[in-house]
Amino acid sequence: MQVTETKAEGLRREYSVVVTAAALEAKTTEKLETVREGFQMKGFRKGKAPLPLLKKMFGKSVLGEVVQETVEAAVSEHLEDSGHRPAQQPNVKIVNEDFEEGDDLTVEFNYECLPDVPEIDFGKIELERKIVTVEDSAVQEALDRLAESTADFEARGKTAKSKDGDQLVIDFTGKVDGEAFEGGTAEDYPLVLGSSSFIPGFEEQLVGAKTGEAREVKVTFPQEYGAANLAGKDAVFECTVKEVRTPKPAAIDDALAERYGAENLDGLKDQIRERISAEFADASRALVKRRLLDKLDETVTFDLPPSLVDAESKSIAHQLWHEDNPEVEGHDHDEVEPTDEHVKLAERRVKLGLLLAEIGAKTEVEITDQEMGQAIMIQARQYPGQEREFFDFVKQNRQMLEQIRAPLFEDKVVDHIFSKAQVKELAVKKADFEKELEALDAD
Repeated sequence: MQVTETKAEGLRREYSVVVTAAALEAKTTEKLETVREGFQMKGFRKGKAPLPLLKKMFGKSVLGEVVQETVEAAVSEHLEDSGHRPAQQPNVKIVNEDFEEGDDLTVEFNYECLPDVPEIDFGKIELERKIVTVEDSAVQEALDRLAESTADFEARGKTAKSKDGDQLVIDFTGKVDGEAFEGGTAEDYPLVLGSSSFIPGFEEQLVGAKTGEAREVKVTFPQEYGAANLAGKDAVFECTVKEVRTPKPAAIDDALAERYGAENLDGLKDQIRERISAEFADASRALVKRRLLDKLDETVTFDLPPSLVDAESKSIAHQLWHEDNPEVEGHDHDEVEPTDEHVKLAERRVKLGLLLAEIGAKTEVEITDQEMGQAIMIQARQYPGQEREFFDFVKQNRQMLEQIRAPLFEDKVVDHIFSKAQVKELAVKKADFEKELEALDAD
């Protein structure tokens, strides 16, 4: 078997391989001999069938297997000898596809090498980690929001007109084609206007209603409504407003604290302060991580495999197109051409991905089974009642496993760099920190 390099340009490599007819013949005969050992043919003892007869019967199929195995072995052997690491699976093509028995086999294959990533002195990287002091005013703001979200309702005057946020106590009867339908009737039902808990268009038609007022609400059930007998149907609801109530924030006291599992108000404040501190710590880590990745992107340079950049830019363009066109659920649309902005973002992602992967490999970063299991279960909680099914599905889906593993691996590599870099802690005010986060989101 002779391997000849036909192109070496940047990271791209192309090769031609010639497998002689004699080598193919020898491997084909070897396989047929293996087949013959367990083959029973009428008129012959087991394992004694004539080789020429077996060759006539199975020669073509066995030759196909030999060709595939030979090509795979040739590429694998070449990669091992050359030390090259392909960015993607090598492209393999049989040049003389119509070759027959007795002909040499000519194969061409090509790939893009993963680049050599330069060594980085992490000790020279300077970063700032923002430490946010949780002030009493921030705790009070959170308490106020909590009290507002825990609001009770008190009756308004009989002449008061309802508005969004008010709670109406109503009796209603729903009818389709003049007939009341099952589940369409209720008494003393508490409905908060603006909560979107009813059919689209229902709550809006009760804005401005007064206590004692009767209103006829006309709506159309959504096409995807759960009850098939009502989906897409026009309906009329005869509603009577029995009371209009306005929200009244809960008192900020020990009783409120007990509703949220704290012993008293001071205990609730401590819980809120800890939660805010944890949120700011997570945000601070995300910020310093972003600054680190920016530094690495700006200072580290190496060749990028064009195929990876092309694939990533197309993926970005496709994803953003669907975000701009949410009504299109399938992928049978025209191909989305990446813009220069998409390509630039793809180059950053590919560079940082290769860089972090190389650092992780050299520092032997590993994700344990326990860490993977915890990460899978966190995602499984998004499917109440189906956690076990989700867990089993992910464990058998290699692509899903990699999607979950990738951010865990990245964070571990980033933490390793943090441990070597010069990370200075800097105390900042909440308002200044939030402004920096807003500026980051605007980039």
